[in-house]
Amino acid sequence: MLTDTNAVAVPELQLKERFNYTLNGKPIWRITCSERMLTLHSDYIAGVEAPPFVLAFNQKANHATLLGLMKPGERRMSLPCVLHLPDMGSLRITANANGVMLDYDARRYQVPTPFVSVAFPAATAQQQHVEYRLEVAAIYPKLPGIEKNPLYDGFRRDYLNIFQVNPRMQMLANNASSDSCAFCLFLYADIARHTPPLAEGLTALDIVRMTLDRYLAGVLGYGQVGYGMKPVDADLVPWPTPWTSLDSIPSLLLAACTYVDGSKDVKWGRDNYAKLAAWAREMMAADKNGNGLIEYPGTGNYGDRPLVDKRPSNWWDCINFGHEDAYANALAYRACRMFAELARKLNHDDDETFFVEKAEKLRAAYAPTFLNPATGVLVGWKSVDGQLHDYWFTFVQGVAITCGLLEDNTANAVMDRLLAKMKEVGYTNFSLGLPGNLVPIKKGDYVYHDTPPQVHGVPKLEDGSDGFQFYENGGATGCWSYYTIKALFQLGRVEEARRILDPMLAGYAQGSFQGFGENGMSRDWRDWKGGCHGYEGLLVDNYHTLLAVLDDVKTPRQAKNDR
Repeated sequence: MLTDTNAVAVPELQLKERFNYTLNGKPIWRITCSERMLTLHSDYIAGVEAPPFVLAFNQKANHATLLGLMKPGERRMSLPCVLHLPDMGSLRITANANGVMLDYDARRYQVPTPFVSVAFPAATAQQQHVEYRLEVAAIYPKLPGIEKNPLYDGFRRDYLNIFQVNPRMQMLANNASSDSCAFCLFLYADIARHTPPLAEGLTALDIVRMTLDRYLAGVLGYGQVGYGMKPVDADLVPWPTPWTSLDSIPSLLLAACTYVDGSKDVKWGRDNYAKLAAWAREMMAADKNGNGLIEYPGTGNYGDRPLVDKRPSNWWDCINFGHEDAYANALAYRACRMFAELARKLNHDDDETFFVEKAEKLRAAYAPTFLNPATGVLVGWKSVDGQLHDYWFTFVQGVAITCGLLEDNTANAVMDRLLAKMKEVGYTNFSLGLPGNLVPIKKGDYVYHDTPPQVHGVPKLEDGSDGFQFYENGGATGCWSYYTIKALFQLGRVEEARRILDPMLAGYAQGSFQGFGENGMSRDWRDWKGGCHGYEGLLVDNYHTLLAVLDDVKTPRQAKNDR
């Protein structure tokens, strides 16, 4: 669309691939199309103020995003960049001139329609001819055996879905108009490390670095004290809790270490080392009782549910995770190990020794604290009163195993019990992802009081059964499913891993993890029959599971008639 309503599109019918946009009879934009290229041409006309060429997307229909680099505080995107439309594909955008930038904006609370907009500035007296090229680009790791296999259609099309830049924050976020979550950045970095270049001179790791630079400069993300508490022009959900979530700093550290290792940008690591080391020490200073595990100030006691002003200790912010959190401690262990390696590379020997020792102490305390002898699996958290809170959390088992916190024999026993429990409770529709927990979370361990159960899994009954399968109370999602699958691959249990991964890949190919259902709620969270119970429309964490394909292709698949 053009911003000037007097502009008219006039097709040159003898050349079906070419269109002119005119203003008062004068051509201001020319558009040519080919099978894989759309080109926008703008020529300066003296005395005519040409409007920009604007692509406007209804976010309810597709969560489009621009992927590239932005300067702090500016809603403008440098070229080259990529216009990515989740589940549809990507266009690489370049221009014929240096220094050209696109205007980029997104709002989720806009009435009547949430939008994403990309504006291409017209030619000016200073730049009298501007040409923008939008070229179809399929950007994903080229892996053996996947190019013509329809099983991987979703992998090829959706590999970039995890990347969404919020133009009002200039950071990676849940989607282009949603929150930037500190405790998610390491997920994006994991995928970015294996992403081919987005364009000449632009990588996905560059966008991770851009986001890290914002955090290092003091910008806050959801999960950090003060986020969203002051008026801003972005559409944010505040974090009013007086404590930073226990997984936020581990996530930022993991992202930083992954960036340096993947990009080989040792200079960035050296330049920012002091701040990264401060994060690492702050992370481990949360071990208040000296037992090796980090602790959250929230008690996690049954019935001591934080309300809106005090959120639980990690990403699963509707579940009463608190005190000693098995998930956050697994991330802290991995962060200690990775930061110790960064310290070694940068010749900070004392820090290397310090964080290796912290990691070893945490690992020694982990299984004795969190392995529940009554169930044989890891609990979610141990509260201040010493109680173990065990709801058969799938992601906790997976994260602990993939981070190396359990010996293989223990890890296999845990996965045996988890898969048996999954079968017992009747969860079989892996095309929806995995539930975070396999049994209902009791009322005293769920956070919200007054939200309808159909929205957030809020139990009214003490046993939690009436809220089960909704949202974080056992809802199915692609979020965090990766770690269960990765754990199985890591343990050599390839066919069991594929029994979960293959239906999920089919779901990705069908676009099942984004968009909205007939009830108006989104597909990023489902009940076990497939009913929609999410709200984001696109929650990028769902696409981290695509990383499991890198493990999948390491083992040749048998022919169908041999399986």
